Amino acid sequence: MATRKPVSLLKGTENIAQTWPDEPVRFTEDVIDAFLLWCVKKNASDVTFQTDRPVYTEINGTLYPATYRPLDAADMAVVLHKIYGPEAQARLAAAKDLDLSYEIRPDRYTRFRFRVNITAILSKGRDSAQVTMRVLPNEPPQMADLHIEEDIVKSWAPRQGMVIVTGPTGSGKTTLLAAGCRMILERSRGCGKLLTYEAPIEFVYDTIKSPRSLIAQTEIPRHLPNFAHGVRNALRRKPNIILVGESRDRETISASIEAAQTGHLVYTTTHTIGVSNTIHRMVSTFEISERAERAYSLLETLRLVVTQALVPKTDGGRMGVREWMHFSDDVRERLMEMDYTKWPGEIQRLLPSYGQSMSRSAEIAFEAGQIDRLNYLYLSGITG
Repeated sequence: MATRKPVSLLKGTENIAQTWPDEPVRFTEDVIDAFLLWCVKKNASDVTFQTDRPVYTEINGTLYPATYRPLDAADMAVVLHKIYGPEAQARLAAAKDLDLSYEIRPDRYTRFRFRVNITAILSKGRDSAQVTMRVLPNEPPQMADLHIEEDIVKSWAPRQGMVIVTGPTGSGKTTLLAAGCRMILERSRGCGKLLTYEAPIEFVYDTIKSPRSLIAQTEIPRHLPNFAHGVRNALRRKPNIILVGESRDRETISASIEAAQTGHLVYTTTHTIGVSNTIHRMVSTFEISERAERAYSLLETLRLVVTQALVPKTDGGRMGVREWMHFSDDVRERLMEMDYTKWPGEIQRLLPSYGQSMSRSAEIAFEAGQIDRLNYLYLSGITG
């Protein structure tokens, strides 16, 4: 049953800062979806449930309380059961964080999706939990919606090889990949069979019309145990394109390289910043004795590396600022002629001719009045 709060208790006078008007005395499973739909209507990008704190929404990069009352352990138990199921607390107690997707279907034609992470925390001396829910669009964006540079768009879909999208957590890597997948699915000639391996699946392509394309999405570890297993699985299904949600370990990177070497187009992501740093970090996952061989194998398959950062815009909201480099035949040939340990410096020298640095992209955004000076200086220094 909902309780009415005096206007003086609302969190601020702006509409986006007000708490949920239908907030109940106690959270029950039957009100959680209604609350999440209210958050979506408020244009929240993220919703965070945490023990002993009010629920928070993030709107244009700023946190606002969405409930007046802090959640207690009983509330959180209900949230965990509703979002994940009866095993949630046991898995958290076993020191596991949980990644999943959550979906609300108000009617047969409408659905709202969320990417969810559940992590155990300590609150007031007790084991507790934080549930972070990222609101996902109903369909993938288009490249034009993200203002992706034309040079990236032209280099996005080589015949074979590897395209790597990098950046820190929350920098929009998955969104950029989804826009790229939509673009190649919607081509008049299609893209053939596209297989994705994601943890979890965020964007779905049900509404995308693509009669000459076939996409199948596999969730890790729901359908297969890990990304490396996913790549091996893909090679038995005769795909044209493989999307590997994250290449963060030696086995997955090796599998992705081998898939690209066998004539497939492979898309993947890493949590790195900068083109040269991405290659260095991927090579460094291997044992010293095999790094040279793996480095040259990686270089042989590379076609495009894009690093993205999300920063606040001066007029509200956030925008992506990108560094990228196209690995043409000339670039790969030049790098093949030198020791792989010298690649970072050479890539930095080649970057202006075959792509664009983060500092240059930040300068363009700053001069256009899109970002402020502080973010311009930050972006100018993060890949140096």
